[in-house]
Amino acid sequence: MTGAPDIIPLAEPDLRGNEAAYLAQCVRDNWVSSAGPFVRDFERRVAALAGSPHAVAAVNGTAALYLGLRAAGVKPGDHVAVPDFTFAATANAVLLAGATPVFLDVTRETWTLDPALLEDALARQTPPLAAVIVVHALGHPADMDAIAPLCARAGIPLIEDAAAALGALYKGRRCGSLGDAAMFSFNGNKTITAGGGGALVTANADWAERASALSTQARSGTRYRHFAAGFNFRLTNVNAAIGVAQLERFEDMLAAKRRIAGTYDRALAGRADLRPMPRAAWAESACWLYSVLCASAADADSLVEALKGANIETRHFWESLSRQEPYRRAPSRLSGVCAELSGRIVSLPCSTHLGQEQQARVVAALDAWRGARCKDAA
Repeated sequence: MTGAPDIIPLAEPDLRGNEAAYLAQCVRDNWVSSAGPFVRDFERRVAALAGSPHAVAAVNGTAALYLGLRAAGVKPGDHVAVPDFTFAATANAVLLAGATPVFLDVTRETWTLDPALLEDALARQTPPLAAVIVVHALGHPADMDAIAPLCARAGIPLIEDAAAALGALYKGRRCGSLGDAAMFSFNGNKTITAGGGGALVTANADWAERASALSTQARSGTRYRHFAAGFNFRLTNVNAAIGVAQLERFEDMLAAKRRIAGTYDRALAGRADLRPMPRAAWAESACWLYSVLCASAADADSLVEALKGANIETRHFWESLSRQEPYRRAPSRLSGVCAELSGRIVSLPCSTHLGQEQQARVVAALDAWRGARCKDAA
């Protein structure tokens, strides 16, 4: 009698490099807090991958995004445009800065910020925007050539929430270098992890200096004197050591994500009941978390349960933030796209070390499931 097959996780860290050796080095050298050589190395490597001259490591992506907003001059009472289709941390960073998110809908073609709605929001100035955050959803770039000129003409900062988009390309240009600043996340489920952690990247040296200072309690020099209210948001050397080991293998891990996505694409070709996230011809996605659109929320629930029965972990993906209680009273400009997507997206296993046999199991489970036709997919 054979037992049940092992559970295939959704997305777990791939720690097959120098992580253990570098952690041991931290302990041996007694560099375990926010000071230490791995922090600087981590910042240097992230900046290089983003094509940006400056990087400021932070304890997580939310903190990095908050630091970017503060460095850009966003202050309490301001309004910041945020896509309705994003992780809550994007809006929460705005709230942490004392500002109010203004939710804008996304396009069916990319699931990223709708430039037409942004143009309308900027033209009407109700409320006036102090900054725009564009999210590269699931590692797929937003249409930056349509968005960036709008922000430039309005004279407001454009910040990329590139949490999962390290390595993604927009028309051959690196995500992280397409706006005035960008944030990356290194949470445990990202392609590259530091066990946690985030980074702000920017070409603006003054912004980088301010963000770095704010992340260390806004303390001037070695005296206990402070130029602003800051926080202890610096990444530890221990976390940075894990991140450096991961970044040494970045190209291989990014290639694995894209290879896994390609296998799913071929398996789903021709199906009308499961549609992969759309990918534009001008984009080269980082393929962070492979996700499919079902015909309805009920079908998404059914798919999750069916794969759970096969010992395969899946998860429902983002839902409209503007309809949720913490953000319900925030201003918004919505076309209905995010509302239609909500509850219908399911993410499939895609750890970078997902084996061929494991992925074949997932594909077989998908083949055994059938749902209704997706009528409104891109």
